[in-house]
Amino acid sequence: MSETPPNTLQYRFDGPEDAPVLILGPSLGTTWHMWDRQVPELAEQWRVFRFDLPGHGGAPAHPAGSVTDLTARLLATLDALGVQRFGYAGCALGGAVGAELALRHPERLASLALIAASPRFGTADEFRQRGVIVRTNGLDPIARSAPERWFTGGFAAGQPAITEWAVQMVRTTDPGCYIAACEALAAFDVRAELGRIGVPTLVLVGSEDQVTGPAEARTLVAGIPDARLAVVPGASHLVPVEQPAAVTDLLVRHFSTAWQPAFDATGQMAAIMAAPVKPVLAAPPPVAPVAEIAPPAAQPEPVGRPDLYDTGIKIRREVLGDAHVDQALSSADDFSGDFQEFVTRYAWGEIWDRPGLDRRTRSCVTLAALVAGGHMEELAAHTRAALRNGLTPGEIGEVLLQTAVYCGVPAANSAFTVAQQVVREETTPQE
Repeated sequence: MSETPPNTLQYRFDGPEDAPVLILGPSLGTTWHMWDRQVPELAEQWRVFRFDLPGHGGAPAHPAGSVTDLTARLLATLDALGVQRFGYAGCALGGAVGAELALRHPERLASLALIAASPRFGTADEFRQRGVIVRTNGLDPIARSAPERWFTGGFAAGQPAITEWAVQMVRTTDPGCYIAACEALAAFDVRAELGRIGVPTLVLVGSEDQVTGPAEARTLVAGIPDARLAVVPGASHLVPVEQPAAVTDLLVRHFSTAWQPAFDATGQMAAIMAAPVKPVLAAPPPVAPVAEIAPPAAQPEPVGRPDLYDTGIKIRREVLGDAHVDQALSSADDFSGDFQEFVTRYAWGEIWDRPGLDRRTRSCVTLAALVAGGHMEELAAHTRAALRNGLTPGEIGEVLLQTAVYCGVPAANSAFTVAQQVVREETTPQE
């Protein structure tokens, strides 16, 4: 790819030419080969597009000093290939490009996965200091320390060939392009803009990631309106390499079920075919075209407080999930229907929507209250809700430990039994 122009990126395709395009973005210091173990399965359903960062993997050394610049080069490459709409999964710096796409070019993006990512990667000083090290000593010190940043100790010790591959991958990167990428990460900060990401988003992180770990993932999930969290046990920063099967499974499930319709020429949502789905997976319902909506008739000004049911049902679904809410509502009859409406309107539309506490804190309070009241029948649903709201399994365990002191050991013992099963179900990849 030595002929690659300065404003485009080195790339390769895998998979059927007529399939929806799924882009895989690399981490700083890696090449497109970090995705080798995901491609065979993903390429059964998608046209997989991988790219190298400038100066990485033998790509031309045209430094890009900002995430905006990298994103523009990616789009220029795709434009030249006639690719207009795509799904995107990116790891670390590749995840920053994904967030930039979602914020600045939402019409191009059908679905998003952010892996080992953060709305802000450490501090600017940390990355600028890394640039100083590279300018002074070359990339060898960074390359030798890469395995301890990227992998758990057990994996690095047990997989010497992969460990050496990681070292060589960094060592052969162009130093100037590496420094420019560090500058790009130093300047990247989208914390205040997360609420504008409107595409369905999977936030995936290794449980042992010490670089951009579960705390950063929780920040993304809390800020992005349509986001869910997946924590992969026993993995560090380069989780697609360390736990390839788990990451592949999570990506297949996400992109098979969360592929957003395109915008038509008028700016409205238009129906498109979702990515094809394997028979073992449930296919998403077809998306109907959006009809033109006539201007609403003038309505009288509401008197008193607004009806909170619509707000309540939205928050209830976001926190507990559609399946749980659908089951609760479908089982309601003339006897219990009023109660379901009461819960939706006041518990979810009023209390859960109050700005005084964020959803993570409300989940902590709810778990503790359920244990104190002995309501184990509700604890499983709210343990799932806590994970959905961004709590890690470890933090849920801390809440339950606290209840052992103030609610009693027998109550906490029962709670741990219930929550342990839920955590296993939610964090173990499906075979």
